[in-house]
Amino acid sequence: MNLKSAFSAGLAFVAGLACLAPNLAAAANVRAGFADRDITPDIGMEQPGGYHKGFHRKIHDPCKVRAAVFDDGNKCAAIVGVDGLGLPRALVENARRGIRERCGIPAEAVMLGASHSHSSGPLMMVQPGEYDHASPLVQKLAYEQSSMANAEYLKRVEQAIIEAVGAAYESRAEVQCGFGSGREDQVAYNRRFRMKNGLTYTHPGQGNPNIVEPAGPVDPEVGVVAVWNDEGQVIGCIVNFACHATTSPGGASANYIYYLEKVIRGVMGDDVVVVFTAGASGDVTQVDNLSPYTRPAPEAWAQLVGGRVGAEAVKVMYSIERTAEVAVDFRVKHLQIPRRKPTPQRVAECLKLCENPPPGTDSTVRTFAKEIVLLDAQLQREPVAAVEVQAIQLGPTVFVANPAEYFCQYGLNIKQASPFPLTFPVSLANGCVGYVPTEEAMGPNGGGYETRLTSYSSLIPTGGTTIQDTSIELVKQLTPAVVPTRAPYPPFVGDGWTYGNVPPELD
Repeated sequence: MNLKSAFSAGLAFVAGLACLAPNLAAAANVRAGFADRDITPDIGMEQPGGYHKGFHRKIHDPCKVRAAVFDDGNKCAAIVGVDGLGLPRALVENARRGIRERCGIPAEAVMLGASHSHSSGPLMMVQPGEYDHASPLVQKLAYEQSSMANAEYLKRVEQAIIEAVGAAYESRAEVQCGFGSGREDQVAYNRRFRMKNGLTYTHPGQGNPNIVEPAGPVDPEVGVVAVWNDEGQVIGCIVNFACHATTSPGGASANYIYYLEKVIRGVMGDDVVVVFTAGASGDVTQVDNLSPYTRPAPEAWAQLVGGRVGAEAVKVMYSIERTAEVAVDFRVKHLQIPRRKPTPQRVAECLKLCENPPPGTDSTVRTFAKEIVLLDAQLQREPVAAVEVQAIQLGPTVFVANPAEYFCQYGLNIKQASPFPLTFPVSLANGCVGYVPTEEAMGPNGGGYETRLTSYSSLIPTGGTTIQDTSIELVKQLTPAVVPTRAPYPPFVGDGWTYGNVPPELD
């Protein structure tokens, strides 16, 4: 190690000690910093979000990494939003390692959440080298016929995360923070429906006469943590909302998050960093299957969702009180959750179909036969999924993260059980284990797209409940603060407003 490297390592060690110092005294005024970095994919890179390859042909708007760092003098933590479909676990681990080396922030205090933008860069699905252990046919199905991450882009995003968190850490200054939430109930809908045949379908189609009712809830809460500098200017905020980022306005894009950011910046200033965290939205999208009207065009849809959520966030920021006293804390628990396994007979049938599909075989049948074959190869290496559950506290607010496309009902259950005034679930964080439906959805009257067995989604039916219970357990280990409010009005004295304490004057 040269002298420069040794000096840098020493600084990181000292910073780490500061972040981990025990709570021996009352926390000082909180310091916070924000930063972002561009991760817009190149033209020609793969566009994620499906089971087959698609490619970007134009750029609509920038994709970004957006980072917030909070330091209460005893502990510090980072919350990072990434414009991506999901985050592979290896990328998370590498980025956290780089962050610790640069800033000293421990891995368990870094939350990395994907926005689930279906118009972002190639971070998912098949990973480079993931199926090198498998047969030539499986490798062909994985690398040539499936959506796949790009090794160079993975490295670019990893470095952007480290740089964004590092810049946010280095820009920390004393600030005031506000915490609150609003409600936006006109842009997100549960996409699963109970049908007359007793099963549940995903996106059964507008006007389908066999629809009985929605099979799950939505969560209209717009969660906000906002930060002001000593000049009273908003420098950054964190926004939490539960809705798939599938508006896809055309070309590489942050999706509706672009318009969410645009609205907030239009009011609060062009330099405001908007960190978006996706709520429990595994079964919630912008598609209203019960609407009698045609759907908006993609651009208009992105504007509608992002604009309304962003406007609600602005309303919250104008309404909340501010405080400089913000406790920072965090908890993490690592779970090992078994995967569902296809029967040997089903694997054999799917393998045969993939090797020599009969003429006229339906594309959906071929797609999910391919997924069974890939899952079988995946299970040879990873029969159990590593699932990280994490809670990061900022004063009266707790962000509770898991790596799933987590069903909305679970998020609502966590909120109800939490002792915190404000609880914001964060899905697709710190890894990706695909869809995690409720146990009801996996039962005899369940079904739908999210319950399909694929290389992307395969946790056992109780996996979601295990994640839920662990989330609640971690939240209850933390000590909530109260949401700041204005000072109470003094006791009534005198006659009130003398201009107004008179009877009607008629003459």
